[in-house]
Amino acid sequence: METTEKCLSKNKALIIYIIAFYAIWALFEFFGSPIIDDLFPESVSSQIVKDGVIKNLVWILPASLLVHHYKDDVCIGLKEMFTTKVKWLHYLPIFLLFVLYPLVRAYRMKGSLSLESDFGAEQIIAFSFVGITEEMVFRGWLLNAMAGRNKQNQWKAILLSSLLFVAIHIPTWTIHEKLGYVFLHFGFVQIIILSFIFSITFLKSRNILIPVALHMIWDFLLSMF
Repeated sequence: METTEKCLSKNKALIIYIIAFYAIWALFEFFGSPIIDDLFPESVSSQIVKDGVIKNLVWILPASLLVHHYKDDVCIGLKEMFTTKVKWLHYLPIFLLFVLYPLVRAYRMKGSLSLESDFGAEQIIAFSFVGITEEMVFRGWLLNAMAGRNKQNQWKAILLSSLLFVAIHIPTWTIHEKLGYVFLHFGFVQIIILSFIFSITFLKSRNILIPVALHMIWDFLLSMF
């Protein structure tokens, strides 16, 4: 009976969290981010505030507290996901794929591997935080909580958390007028595939640092070249 009540409590917390998190982040993207840009005209300072301060407070802190609170009902505990020993060589093929694909893509599109002219400190700051913030929310908390202790729930949890991962990009795509293009040209499928890879490596390794590293490599290389 206690287990059932706990599971219901966790499920309610998940629903409340998802509604609150998406509402808060959409409001921030549409209204909060422009205000910060006005307050901090220098792009680097603005990026530090948005990604180094606000995103950590809104994404990592609540997710970490929830994983800790529901430690008996999640698949992987908070401490475990940072301390589990990883046989990194087992994941070498995936890391090579994440390095080679962006490089080959850039070479085929431009005929060279020259750095993008607009790649600089702002992008470095953003991508230094995005891996840990997004992975902590979507793999460390949402996938972790949805999968729970029952291995039969894992594929459903992977699919649902991947759809939620696509959804969090919608405000950004809307602001940059890319929403129609992304869905008409099936660009969102790439996000789902990436989410599946991040999710599987997290559940298999039981260490959040694997998907964090993959996520950072992918974002950096796609933007650099």
